[in-house]
Amino acid sequence: MVDPTQASEPLTSPEERLRQSEQVVRAMLESAHVIEAMARRQVGPQQPVVDDLVRRQTLVEVARRLKGIHAADLAHVMTSLPLEDKLLVWKQLGPEQAAAVILEATEAVRRTLAAATERGRLILLLRTMDADDLTFLADDVPGDVLREVSGGLEERGRSWVERTADWPEDRVAKLMVQTAATLRLDLTIAGAVAELRSQQDPLPRRTEVFYVVDARRVVRGVLPLRLLLLGDPEAKIADLMQPPLVVLHPGDKASYAAQAFDRYALVSAPVVDDRGKMLGRLLVDEVVDFMQRRADLDTLRRAGLAGDEDVFAGSWASARNRWLWLAVNVATAFVSSRVIGAFEGTLARLAALAALMPMVASIANNTGQQTSVLVLRAIAMKQLSAATTRHLIVKELTIGLMNGALWGGLMGLFAFALYGRANLGLVMASAVLLNLMVAAVAGVAVPAVLDRLGRDPAQGSSVLLSFLTDCSGFFLFLGLATWALM
Repeated sequence: MVDPTQASEPLTSPEERLRQSEQVVRAMLESAHVIEAMARRQVGPQQPVVDDLVRRQTLVEVARRLKGIHAADLAHVMTSLPLEDKLLVWKQLGPEQAAAVILEATEAVRRTLAAATERGRLILLLRTMDADDLTFLADDVPGDVLREVSGGLEERGRSWVERTADWPEDRVAKLMVQTAATLRLDLTIAGAVAELRSQQDPLPRRTEVFYVVDARRVVRGVLPLRLLLLGDPEAKIADLMQPPLVVLHPGDKASYAAQAFDRYALVSAPVVDDRGKMLGRLLVDEVVDFMQRRADLDTLRRAGLAGDEDVFAGSWASARNRWLWLAVNVATAFVSSRVIGAFEGTLARLAALAALMPMVASIANNTGQQTSVLVLRAIAMKQLSAATTRHLIVKELTIGLMNGALWGGLMGLFAFALYGRANLGLVMASAVLLNLMVAAVAGVAVPAVLDRLGRDPAQGSSVLLSFLTDCSGFFLFLGLATWALM
C-alpha cells in the first residue's frame, strides 16, 4: 500500500525517459570499458584470472542495470550504439527481456542481433514468444530455427505460424493477431456476460468491440463493449449487433488497411478468410508500427538505398545495400555527360555557359522533387487514377509555366547583368521556363509509371528525376545557346 505521506515521484515525459535510459546505458558501457582497460594494465602471474573476474563482475552489473530499462527504450538506444557495444548489451539480456527488445527493434537491428546470436540462445528467447510474435520475426530468423520453435507450440499456434509466416511483410496476414473477443450469434446479453465470466483467459488487449459469429465462426457483426455493459440483459445479441465498418482479408495490402484505420478511426478490424470465417484481428498498434517502418523505408529509398540499414552494421553489407541505385546513378551520369559532350564546341566559344548551366538543372530538379513528393503521397493515399493523373499533369504544367516565367525571367536578368549580353539572358530565361515544365511532367510521371509497373514508386524516384531534369536542362540550355548565340 502506498504511504500517502510520502511524495510521489514526478511524472516523466517519454522524451525525458528515453534520454535518461540512453544516459544510463552509455554511462554503464563507458564504465565497463574503463574497468576492463584498468584491469588489462595490471601485470602479474594471476593477471588472466583477475581479468576474467573483473569482466564477469562488470557484466553482472551491466545485466542488473539493464533490467530496469523498458524494452522499447532499450531497443531505441541500441540502434545508436556501435556494433561492439550493441552486442555487449544484447548478450547480457535474459531470454524474456531479449525477446521484448528484438520485437521493438528496427528491422535492420533485428537482423543484426539475430545473426549474432548463437542458435541455442536464439531458440531459448524465441520460445518465450507467442505465435503472433513468431510470425512477426519470421523473416529475420533462420527458417530451421523458426520451425523448431513453432513445433513446440500448441496445434493452434503452430498452424497460425505456418499459415502466416510466408506472407509478404506488407500484407495484413503478417500484421494480424489471432486473439479476438467473439460472441455467439444466438446468445442474449446476460448469456454473453455469463459466458465471458466463465472463461479463464482475460479479454484480449484492445477489446473495444466483440465480434459476433455464427456456429461456423462466420463474422455476422460487431457488438460494442458499451452495449454489452449497458444493454438490456434479455436483449438478443443478433438484434443489437452492428455491421462491421471494415472487414479485411489476409492478402489485403497493409497500406490499404492503414487508410481504413485512419478514415474510420478504428482500434481493430476483423480478418476473415474467403468464406467469411474469423481468422484474427488487425490492431491499431501494428498499423502504426507498419506505417512508421514504411515511412522510414521510403525515406531511405528516395535517397537510392535498397532497403533498411543498421547504421553500425558491417561495411560490406552496407556497401552492397547501396550498389543498385549507385549503378543506376553512374549510368544516368554518363548519359548526362554525353549530352554536354555534344555541345563541346558551344562551351568552348562561350565559357559563361559552363557557369550558368548547373543553375538551369538545379532549379528544375527542386521543382520536380516537390511535385514527386505530392504524387507519392497521392499514391500512398490511393488518390491517383488515370483521370486524376491527367488533371495533375495539367495543374503542374500550369504551375511550371507560372514559376518558369517568374524565376526564369529573374535568372535571365541575372545572366544579363553578369555578362552584359541580352541574348544570353533570353536563352537563360527560356531554358529555365522549358525545363520547369519538363520537371512538372517528370515529377508526376516517374512515380506514377513506377507504380503502374508494380514497382515501389518511392524507390529510385529521386535518382531518375534528377537524371531527367539534368539531361533536359543541359540539352535545352546548350541547344538554345547554340542556336541563339553562335
